[in-house]
Amino acid sequence: MKGRSASVFANPVLVGAVTVLVVIVAVFLSYNANNGLPFVPTTSLKVRFLNGQNLVKGNEIRSGGFRIGIVDDMKPVQLSAGQVGAELKLKLDKTVGKIPADSRWRIRPRSALGLKYLELTEGHSKRTYRDGDTVPIEQTQVSVDLDEVFKMFDPKTRAASQQNLQGFGDSFAGRGAAVGRTVEEAPRLFGHLQPVARNLADPKTELPNFFKELGDAARIVAPISKTNSRLFTTMADTWEAVARDPEALRQFISKQPPTMDAGISSFRVQRPFLAHLTAFSHDVSGATHELRGALPDINPALETGTRIQRRVPELNKKLEGTFAALQDLTSAPSTNAAIRALTATVTTLNPQLRFYGPYVTVCNAPNYFFTYLAEHFSEPDTVGESQRALANSAGQQDDSLGAMGADQPANGHEVKSGNAQFLHGDPYGAAITPDGRADCEAGQRGYPERNARFYDKRFKIDQDARTPGAQGPTFSGRPRVPAGQTYTSVPETGAYAAIPTSSSGER
Repeated sequence: MKGRSASVFANPVLVGAVTVLVVIVAVFLSYNANNGLPFVPTTSLKVRFLNGQNLVKGNEIRSGGFRIGIVDDMKPVQLSAGQVGAELKLKLDKTVGKIPADSRWRIRPRSALGLKYLELTEGHSKRTYRDGDTVPIEQTQVSVDLDEVFKMFDPKTRAASQQNLQGFGDSFAGRGAAVGRTVEEAPRLFGHLQPVARNLADPKTELPNFFKELGDAARIVAPISKTNSRLFTTMADTWEAVARDPEALRQFISKQPPTMDAGISSFRVQRPFLAHLTAFSHDVSGATHELRGALPDINPALETGTRIQRRVPELNKKLEGTFAALQDLTSAPSTNAAIRALTATVTTLNPQLRFYGPYVTVCNAPNYFFTYLAEHFSEPDTVGESQRALANSAGQQDDSLGAMGADQPANGHEVKSGNAQFLHGDPYGAAITPDGRADCEAGQRGYPERNARFYDKRFKIDQDARTPGAQGPTFSGRPRVPAGQTYTSVPETGAYAAIPTSSSGER
């Protein structure tokens, strides 16, 4: 009975089982402590940052120094601005209460070894986040912490800092006396510096505008920085050469005071000019202001002109031979005579082309002429070929069109066989009317029965220079002169008989 009442802890098997159970429970609680708050109700939120800053899963969330939750997860996300940021999934203790919508979130270092935690600074908004909401990136802040500052001191930077420190140490050690004199003169310098600084601080000085314009000047000069560097190098060479002759430099400097005196006296005379120049500049300021708006159009033209100017020397080399040949041509004695002859030719040719042009452009006369020319000379005879058209037009009547030795025009007299023939031979057939409409008389079919005012009335022939009315275009011609073409319906050179007009004003 005494053995049964012994303590249960005297059994080693039971003690071992209890110990193993306690260890398992402790491990379970430790694991859950790293993945959430065990046995504590939580609220989930998502917070977006531009940069995770080495924050990892399981890091604490603190507010006012107290732990209020942990970072449950972190993953990369695509932000609205097209950048890739970090999205933190948070588990917050419900005892914290509602989180105001204007609260701020910030990643802070917990130790110098790189451990981080998420800091919550609660706001005062009446609107709060609900479980599962996402905090926008505007409510987060990414700052540069001490561990990130230390990252810039890489081995190269540390070596360079050592070299700088050694160089500055050597410089101060070698210029110790000069540094002492500087410190000695500093109070007097600062005494004069105070009124200068006061003037610079005065708003009337417009010192901010000075630095702004200085920045603009640097921006404008930046494209020619290489040219300026070569200029300063060349100037150094120049001054090195000048320093080789101190006596010449002394004489040059000795002439500066008289030069300055002459300049001062001339400035008094220049004052009226400068006053007028100031007034002129004031009047031109409006145009200068408008020039700013025109620069977008002027600048491309100047850029194009600059590129073209680079090619001008090559063009000038080619033009050199051209101008030499032109000089030889103009100095030749025969050139003036040729130019005068060419001028006379053009003077004569222009009115002719004005008259002949409509025969080509409106009536298509050259094509008709050359189309039937081959058939015209195609009748074989004893010596070659004769005019087939003339042979075929010899009718069986007195004074026919093909008869030799006719004493009067063909007028249908004494017709022996076939149809009667009447002469249709009006010279100077028209091409257009005076107002440019088609009047292609040559090649048309059909003529007036009588159009011969200088012949006896018994002659039913067509012999006058022009037929009445407008005959219109040929089969392949145009209805009038093409737009933009200069023309004339009658010749402008030589003797030309007057042409009668009809009652309607047409020729």
